Amino acid sequence: MPEQASDCPFCKIAARTIPAYIVHESDRVVGFRDLRPQAPTHILLIPKDHIASAAEVTEKHDALLAEIVQTAAHLARAEGIDESGWRLVTNVGPDAGQSVWHLHFHLLGGRTMGWPPG
Repeated sequence: MPEQASDCPFCKIAARTIPAYIVHESDRVVGFRDLRPQAPTHILLIPKDHIASAAEVTEKHDALLAEIVQTAAHLARAEGIDESGWRLVTNVGPDAGQSVWHLHFHLLGGRTMGWPPG
């Protein structure tokens, strides 16, 4: 069941009311290390504003999404995975694996990724 912004753990990370290993912060985007990493590099990128999932993204979010992708590329370079390859993925809904109802992208790298995922 989707959280309200006041109950959302990612909103609380963005507000710095619960701790996280933050590796990037701008006016609109926060990047932090996943607590249960699935790859040597596993960083979550979130908007500071509460958006439940990619299903709620509209044209007004164009610049925000561009910033998230640009941040992912910057962090991939900083993590040294830019040349070997990296994956950027978001999940929408429980069947896709979404467990926190706040739009987030997983930046994964540092190991060979299989296809298809899941």
